[in-house]
Amino acid sequence: MTKTAFVTGADRGVGLGLVKGLLAQGYDVFAGQYAEEVPAVQALKDEYAKQLQIVRLDIASDESVAMAFKACVERTEKLDLLINNGAILGEISATVLDTFNYAEMLEVFNVNTLGSLRMSQTFMPLLIKSDSKFLVNISSEAGSIGDCFRESWYAYCMSKAALNMQSKLIHNGIKSQGGRVLVVHPGWVQTFMQGKLDAAAALTPEQSAEGILKLVEARLGQSAEEADCEYVDYAGNALNW
Repeated sequence: MTKTAFVTGADRGVGLGLVKGLLAQGYDVFAGQYAEEVPAVQALKDEYAKQLQIVRLDIASDESVAMAFKACVERTEKLDLLINNGAILGEISATVLDTFNYAEMLEVFNVNTLGSLRMSQTFMPLLIKSDSKFLVNISSEAGSIGDCFRESWYAYCMSKAALNMQSKLIHNGIKSQGGRVLVVHPGWVQTFMQGKLDAAAALTPEQSAEGILKLVEARLGQSAEEADCEYVDYAGNALNW
């Protein structure tokens, strides 16, 4: 039976790479697209007309997430894999000795932390109906409290640390039903999160996505009830919470 996945933040970068990888593996994929038009996603739709469904999605909006769920249930009765990838960076230079833009910080939290929670809670009925019941939250090494070295990046680091805690709470809540949560740092990827391409980064989005999907594939055959909520990088190396 064909497996079904939903990926948020599919416009570009790791999200787009994940969509490409899942389509190549034969998944039916719902791609959460934020922008009105994304040529790269449309090109995939042209290639995978039956497998790919493009869903307009703003994970910061209750209404948008609800509409995305409605679009999903019209086409499938279950969801095997949900990958919460959508995120924003926010201001990264201010230290505690500077002035903070708290309104922007709230926006970062609303996307990075509550956005994934909106998706997970809303789509949980579909996820629980599947055999795999697999939820992946794309976090960051920046969410590690144990390994924190920065003096700034407040909104991003704090939002990702909160995402990590959220992931553990969800895992605890669905483990008895055979569900599981994997928390993944995608690595230093060539993305546009800072407003321009980070060309110096070590990984292409496709390389990061390939590593993440290998992690998922390796765990699909494991017993979910015996598994804990893992926090790893794209290559499977354990990170400190």
